[in-house]
Amino acid sequence: MQKIIPFLWFDTEAEEAAQFYVSLFPNSKIGKIVRYSAAGPGPAGSVMTVQFELDGRPYVGLNGGPMYKFTPAVSFQIDCKDQAEVDHYWNAFAAGGREIQCGWITDRFGLSWQVVPEALPRLMGDPDPAKAQRVAQAMMKMVKLDVAKLEAAAAG
Repeated sequence: MQKIIPFLWFDTEAEEAAQFYVSLFPNSKIGKIVRYSAAGPGPAGSVMTVQFELDGRPYVGLNGGPMYKFTPAVSFQIDCKDQAEVDHYWNAFAAGGREIQCGWITDRFGLSWQVVPEALPRLMGDPDPAKAQRVAQAMMKMVKLDVAKLEAAAAG
């Protein structure tokens, strides 16, 4: 049993968001759905919470109303093995979402993600500070991260 579980506050689309996220990540599934009763505060029979797993990690989505919104102050980082995986997640989140910068993107539900190729930390951590600096400069000019351009920057 996990001691810490991300609990995400949505307006009314917790189940829709959970279904979307589960469709993107391997080893993912929808769990228990709890519905509001006549006692409210949501409409009786509507989804109150949805438990789901993304790549085996538990999450809970709550339909809590419009009082709170997500901000990029909290985001989820996705470590991607290659450009194809970056493109897979990026394109899915971009549909109805908002592209930001340096691999950050907000999905159509307002949740922020960092779509990061495994090459980035390796290249930015290069022992040659000039290489690492070139990679950082290249990354700062990108919206979606491009592995080939990051590697070209490192090569000089």
